[in-house]
Amino acid sequence: MDKIENIITDDDFSFPEMERPVSMPLFQNSIFCFDSTDDFKKAIGNEYDSYLYTRGNNPTVRQVEQRIAKAEKGERAKLFASGVAAISAAILSQVQSGDHIICSDSAYSWAKHICSVYLKRFNVSVTFVNTRDIEAVKKAVCKNTKILYIESPGSLFMSVSDLKALVEICKNNSIFSIIDNTWATPVFQNPLTLGIDAVVHSASKYLGGHSDILGGCVISNNAIIEHIFKTEFLPTGAVPDPFQAWLIQRGMRTLKIRLDYHYKAAMAVCDYLYTKTEVEQVYYPMHPKSPDYSLASSQMSGGCGLLSVKLKTDDEAKIKKAVDSLRFFRIGVSWGGYESLVFPLLAANGDPRLLRLHIGLENTDSLIEDLDKALFLLK
Repeated sequence: MDKIENIITDDDFSFPEMERPVSMPLFQNSIFCFDSTDDFKKAIGNEYDSYLYTRGNNPTVRQVEQRIAKAEKGERAKLFASGVAAISAAILSQVQSGDHIICSDSAYSWAKHICSVYLKRFNVSVTFVNTRDIEAVKKAVCKNTKILYIESPGSLFMSVSDLKALVEICKNNSIFSIIDNTWATPVFQNPLTLGIDAVVHSASKYLGGHSDILGGCVISNNAIIEHIFKTEFLPTGAVPDPFQAWLIQRGMRTLKIRLDYHYKAAMAVCDYLYTKTEVEQVYYPMHPKSPDYSLASSQMSGGCGLLSVKLKTDDEAKIKKAVDSLRFFRIGVSWGGYESLVFPLLAANGDPRLLRLHIGLENTDSLIEDLDKALFLLK
């Protein structure tokens, strides 16, 4: 069965006392009861594979995890209450005091915070590296390096790293590799097939797809996920609510269709932006004019709706006026929902010339017209 069919159908759900439901049932319960003391004892002894208490496992959550794992071509997945919870668990599961981490300098800000500020308290050090520079990554490897954390593509400049080359470094040095694959999604990139050890996602983005849930997940082989379950998930309690999980699977039913539209729309917007004299640079790796196109297209089969532009002007008053004039692009953080968004970096004390755009599911011509009117105000 095609991997996309695996994540949009409910054929894996069956019950002995009823016909198969067309939609996944929601198990909104906290505990599970047993017919005997022996059955209860067995569940207590193996919470990883049992339904005992929803803080550990829940049938709705488990079904969603199985779908995510299939989509990413992994053996098993673990769902978390948020993306940063999943990132934290994946990292914490592999380090102890005295260890060293190499982290992509383009990683999500909270991933960088975990590696530097948070883990510094426990004597874990980090080196931030441009993971596009393979020689720089090699030079950053130490005897105590335990993790290489990658985000490719990144979520600001959409920078792409050579995953096969990075995997080779990790294999040669017994380093555990983790990648944030939120940008490409399982539809367009499957890093586990390239040798990456674990994949993390913010399910709040495209897996959910409707800007109405928070969630995160880690995907790997069964042994690694069981280790994360026992050492990080159960002790810390970053538990996804069953309804939250149900909403993620609802979003995953349309994941392929939505991503195809986001991709096509983003390419059309990039085509337009490349013609504008007010734009200095466009950051979207799957566009043929991108310097990352050759590498990106060798690792991914498509792209999402997230891109950035660098304006030629740094006049903050003009940039604010242009951004505030947008009708279809809403000002906000995050991305991956149906709506188009603009994140002006000047709002976060960043480079005022940078605008991050999420190209949503609205009419693409309307989005381009909206941008055209805003860019006119920069003249």
